[in-house]
Amino acid sequence: MIRFPAEWEKQDAVLIAWPHETGDFQNRLATVEQSYSFIAETISRFQRLIIVCRDDTHRQYISGLLSSDENITFIQARVNDIWVRDTVFLTVESEDKPLLLNFRFNGWGEKYPYQYDNALNQRLLSSPLFERAQYKTIDFILEGGSVESDGIDTILTTRQCLLNPNRNAGLTQQDIEQRLDKYFGARRVLWLDQENLSGDDTDAHIDTLARFCTVDTIAYTSCNNPTDKHFDSLKNMAAQLHELRTQSGKPYQLIPLPMPAPIYDDEEGQRLPANYANFLIINGAVMVPAYDDPMDDIARQRLAGCFPDREIIPTPCRPLVHQYGSLHCMTMQFPLGALGIGA
Repeated sequence: MIRFPAEWEKQDAVLIAWPHETGDFQNRLATVEQSYSFIAETISRFQRLIIVCRDDTHRQYISGLLSSDENITFIQARVNDIWVRDTVFLTVESEDKPLLLNFRFNGWGEKYPYQYDNALNQRLLSSPLFERAQYKTIDFILEGGSVESDGIDTILTTRQCLLNPNRNAGLTQQDIEQRLDKYFGARRVLWLDQENLSGDDTDAHIDTLARFCTVDTIAYTSCNNPTDKHFDSLKNMAAQLHELRTQSGKPYQLIPLPMPAPIYDDEEGQRLPANYANFLIINGAVMVPAYDDPMDDIARQRLAGCFPDREIIPTPCRPLVHQYGSLHCMTMQFPLGALGIGA
């Protein structure tokens, strides 16, 4: 039996890759590192944090930005992008034992260089932290941000991403479903037809649109402004979500998350994909993106209702969206037992 644990289950650790002065954030590195420092210190307060850095000099620099290195493990590796949600192992339970799945990564459909990102998992395996981990390399292109699990047997995703010919050309929807069943134990695949948010270059990753909060609750990106370009498509997505059913045949409890006011790139004037669905669940807390917007509080309150036993932590993400991602995109969790280090 194979099972894809839900994000709200107990975790060993969360991994991030720290930006570097030669990377995509070089023109706003200081403000991005303020967000990273907040995120790193918050996660390490609850559980182990793994930080991927370039070299010893970079590690020492990062340590100087943080109030403490306690509960933090550094691993040195090169990356093309810091969006590790899409490049790092996805963890399943296989015969009740954790198994790390190393899928292929092709730069979100050959959009960007990906040599180092595709090799990152092999580099992680050379770290002592991963020496007891069981893993499997799979010849299939898949990004973590494109699949949502309810922790039982259901995956939520979008046709625009998983069926895009720039990932696994020639495979049909049935072919993809068979692979999701084989690798994740997904007896059910819930497909949404939904275009990507403005500025999102992942071909509509589900973690910007709709997320499981429990086995029967889905929080989703919504828009109530008829003048917003996303209004019609997100209304259509909401209608699709209302048609979905749980394992027991009941409608899902749906939690609409508002959109913040549009944020634009300073240089190109492009709208950026700021959203609240890109939250991160960790042990004992839910970190919710914040964009210095009045909608931050509404999103936080609605998610607090979904996670009554967890601390809800507004997390500064406005600088991150300038490279077209947010909180969930820059993190990857490892379920309890995956690394053999405990929660």
